[in-house]
Amino acid sequence: MNTVAEFIESGILELYVMGAASEEDVLAVEKMAAAYPEVKQEIEQISLAMEHYAQASAIKPRSTVKTLVMATVDYLERMKQGELPESPPAVTPNSRISDYGKWLDDPKAILPADADQIHARIIGYTPTATTAIVWVRHQTEEELHHDEYERFLIVEGTCLMRAGEETYNLVAGDYFAVPLHTPHQLTVTSASPCKAILQRLSVE
Repeated sequence: MNTVAEFIESGILELYVMGAASEEDVLAVEKMAAAYPEVKQEIEQISLAMEHYAQASAIKPRSTVKTLVMATVDYLERMKQGELPESPPAVTPNSRISDYGKWLDDPKAILPADADQIHARIIGYTPTATTAIVWVRHQTEEELHHDEYERFLIVEGTCLMRAGEETYNLVAGDYFAVPLHTPHQLTVTSASPCKAILQRLSVE
């Protein structure tokens, strides 16, 4: 390339910023950047433009993703420390809060003071079912499930469950099963967080 302008226009700088340039091209870019301020400036502008594009195009994960990841990490750590895997009862219309007393009465099954809007503690896991104690402070994001059933047994507090076009008032002891392919959202109506047993089952 005969000129700095041709070097800048060649596309090599974009490949360099993306980490896709060959070793030979990387050396050439770094040599040119050291010799010509305009090349260094162009690299900085490309980096800034790509950063802005990434931020504008980023998809913010649902808050429940972080909750479930942290709950899974906690569960695995507990298993490493000697806690034995257990199989809590299935959550059904006939379920009672007392059915889960063993897990609810665990001194460690509490809502941390610094917890986010949603907190979860997994109490049972199999490849097809996850059971957890969950706490919701105010409201969940709207969700839609196509490949798993979601069932709740309210333990403490009260809430409104909106599923599709219907809204349900739920209190302690109430059971609710979210229909597949149905947008749903839970809003807490009590002064204290809503606490529930949540069970997610894979669709067979």
